[in-house]
Amino acid sequence: MNKFDYQFPIRIHFGQGCFEDSLRKELRSCGQKVLFAYGKSSIWRTGLYDRVMSLLHEAGKEVVEFGGIMPNPTYAKVQEGAHIVREQKIDFILAVGGGSVSDCCKIVSAQARLNEDIWDYENQKCLKPTDFVPMGVVVTASGTGSEENNSAVITHEELRIKQDLWGPYPEFSILDPDLTKTVPMKQVISGAFDSLSHCMETYFGRPYETNVSDEINESVQRNIIRNLRRIAKNPEDDFARSELMWDSAMAENNILKIGKQTDFQCHMIEHQLGAYTDCNHGQGLAVLHPTLYRHIYPFAKEKFTRWAQVVWFVQNAEDGIDALENLIREVGLPTSLFEMGISLDEETVQAIAESTIIRPGCCKQLTAEEIVEIFRKCI
Repeated sequence: MNKFDYQFPIRIHFGQGCFEDSLRKELRSCGQKVLFAYGKSSIWRTGLYDRVMSLLHEAGKEVVEFGGIMPNPTYAKVQEGAHIVREQKIDFILAVGGGSVSDCCKIVSAQARLNEDIWDYENQKCLKPTDFVPMGVVVTASGTGSEENNSAVITHEELRIKQDLWGPYPEFSILDPDLTKTVPMKQVISGAFDSLSHCMETYFGRPYETNVSDEINESVQRNIIRNLRRIAKNPEDDFARSELMWDSAMAENNILKIGKQTDFQCHMIEHQLGAYTDCNHGQGLAVLHPTLYRHIYPFAKEKFTRWAQVVWFVQNAEDGIDALENLIREVGLPTSLFEMGISLDEETVQAIAESTIIRPGCCKQLTAEEIVEIFRKCI
């Protein structure tokens, strides 16, 4: 991909080496007091912390730090950030990291302007916040596509629920493929599979008739598969990194979802697995997808057959699912919970299944018993 700027409402700055010029330009119009939010060790180890801080000081900003955001951001961490924003009278939030940092900051942004508990506000009152602290995102780990939307996945540890909350769209997102070199290859591979999962979970939502959104989706899936193989073989492949970063954005900037009722049942199952085990999201999806698809494909056999033929270049649905599982093995992702180091007793499996949100877009409306059966086959 070549460099470009694109706004939809988020201003997108994309391209290898674009980070410093793009952030410098955006900081000119940001608030004076900035919350600099980031994750754990990689930002320090790679020198990115110093680069960001230098640009903030160059722009004359007053900086307050909010670090230590974990891979599966917790509701407690959200509340910690919202308290800092209120207390320090923050004007702007700059999230630097992967989807977890971005997700956490979206809900920090919303909670800081809301005078009641945002979890109850969204889940019990079924309302969405409308007032936010402005924020921007610098992406270091692509895959979640969080920088492209206003959704955030948060784990409520007390309730043992991991689910979406709604916050603001970022004012801008900076996607510099060079920054993905600051994270371990395992996370690059995991993130790329998350992008593929987003595409598949949109593709297998209704309607099942061939449509322009799905035909674009098929192309993005093929691109992810091709470049996932390339990056797994050669981590220095800058072209593959660039392609995968934009694939991640395409999967979640709503272009593929136009006119679609999305599925995302696999995500819902994995979210609850993560709520109980704090597991890696992309790896959990890799374990679950083939087993889930073998369970549900008879209920959308024509669509799964087209997917097999157009995306995987095989003849039938079963072979397409086999091809997906073979790719997972090929790039070093796990194919079982055992490989992830996860052991679940029957009581925990039942609890995960019963707390999983059942999505209406899935071609087969699953029961808790079916989710239990899927987990048993993933052991």
